[in-house]
Amino acid sequence: MDKISIIIPCLNEQEAIPVYYRAMVKVMDQMRGIAFELLFVDDGSNDGTLEILRNISTMDRRCRYLSFSRNFGKEAAIYAGLSNVSGNLIVVMDVDLQDPPELILQMYQIMHREDVDCVAARRSDRKGEPGIRSLLSRGFYRCINKIAHTQIVSGARDFRMMNRQMADAVLSLSEYNRFSKGIFQWVGFRTKWLEYPNAERCAGETKWSLRKLTGYAVEGIVGMTTEPLRWSLKAGMLLCAAGTVMAVVSGIDFMTGNNRMMGLLLILCVILLVGGLQLISMGIIGEYLSKTYLEVKNRPVFIIKESSDSVCGKVCRHSKEKTA
Repeated sequence: MDKISIIIPCLNEQEAIPVYYRAMVKVMDQMRGIAFELLFVDDGSNDGTLEILRNISTMDRRCRYLSFSRNFGKEAAIYAGLSNVSGNLIVVMDVDLQDPPELILQMYQIMHREDVDCVAARRSDRKGEPGIRSLLSRGFYRCINKIAHTQIVSGARDFRMMNRQMADAVLSLSEYNRFSKGIFQWVGFRTKWLEYPNAERCAGETKWSLRKLTGYAVEGIVGMTTEPLRWSLKAGMLLCAAGTVMAVVSGIDFMTGNNRMMGLLLILCVILLVGGLQLISMGIIGEYLSKTYLEVKNRPVFIIKESSDSVCGKVCRHSKEKTA
């Protein structure tokens, strides 16, 4: 018998969880003969999320939960979920129903009908999403696909079904700074893309502000490519060449006695430009150094304060060595 384990990260989702659970019950009843495991990962919520998860896990033995000691982020929640499920098929999805549960049946059928290791979902449109957010999102995908060796499909979601082999491969990448969309693509394996129209949240509000999305984009670029470091090198070489040309021109100008103020202003502009590019280059290098620093510290990706499998209040530390 196949067992499908579903990982559901949650952050202050007390309104959405009951709606999601009712929708999933319909799907599980429809897919009889298949064992299910729903693992909710509470990412340090400060509303009634944990209490609701306690009640659901008591009422339905198919439901389990992990609760972090604080907010570690969605990436850590996905990693924790992958580390604590037992199914031969693993699904990652959001609790707000922007990832339609009814697609799980279709994913399961494709996994058995076709020779693929993963069925991943991507949005075919962005209806209902703010224009500026859609514009920035499309720009991010274009940028990262041009500079990174790993290509990420535009509109890709974390929502996917994968086999145990692929899940173990994702777990083997135990870095602290995680970008799941890139990791899913980096590990390879045969992936079938399933398109669906954009769906709005069933309840509650999005936790992804523009600032958080920008940070997530930077995390993805830094995590998947070192091309920005090469940009700094290329900019430095270009400025050296420009400086050499200007030195020659200034020398000729001085020797001919044509000392003009325009040359002085031009030199000042170049100094400002070079200074600005130096600061930008230092910032890029600093970003990579900061990520390296966090990796070297070897801190755990997440810390579990409570779970449905342990006594309330027990603290479990999962180091990268244990979860790999």
